[in-house]
Amino acid sequence: MQPYDPATALIVVDVQNDFADPAGSLSVRGSEDIVPLLNDEIAAALAGGATIAYTQDWHPPHTPHFAQDGGIWPVHCVQGTWGAALHPALTVAGPVVHKGANGEDGYSGFTMRDPASGETVPTELEGVLRERAVERVVIAGLATDYCVRATALDAVTLGFETTVLLDAIAAVDLEPGDGARALEAMAEAGVSLARTEPR
Repeated sequence: MQPYDPATALIVVDVQNDFADPAGSLSVRGSEDIVPLLNDEIAAALAGGATIAYTQDWHPPHTPHFAQDGGIWPVHCVQGTWGAALHPALTVAGPVVHKGANGEDGYSGFTMRDPASGETVPTELEGVLRERAVERVVIAGLATDYCVRATALDAVTLGFETTVLLDAIAAVDLEPGDGARALEAMAEAGVSLARTEPR
């Protein structure tokens, strides 16, 4: 893992209570264990002058994304609720980008998809990074097989040199092996897979 510098951004994906707390509606096994690692990375990024950005699922109470409305997921990360809040132990030191606020599927930090029309719309994240002349992104957070994967694949498509931190992510594994398959897909797309460095 290269040191952080002003041309690098650390993207912390969806470290929210519904995913990262055992009481969350879509709790990801092992997710609480990554929070201290993320805080170490955030400190290193700050010290190196890097940009730090956070993504946050921010769903309305009803969306085609949820099982109650025809989707596949339990209700989670509803705007303004405890479940949608970033984990209280996470250091927040940069802009927070909301996704899925109008009922879209908000897997990637960079794009959202309208579940009815299939149209893809951008979030604010790319603009945040371009304004700061970011060339490289380091991605960590939740969950490996959905939002981390989608964010990393979009980052590569947008031309960012992209690294995912293997020990600072965790998978839902809705189907056994989903996390491993997501890592394979990211590697095939050109994403570098690295580990955090002892700090």
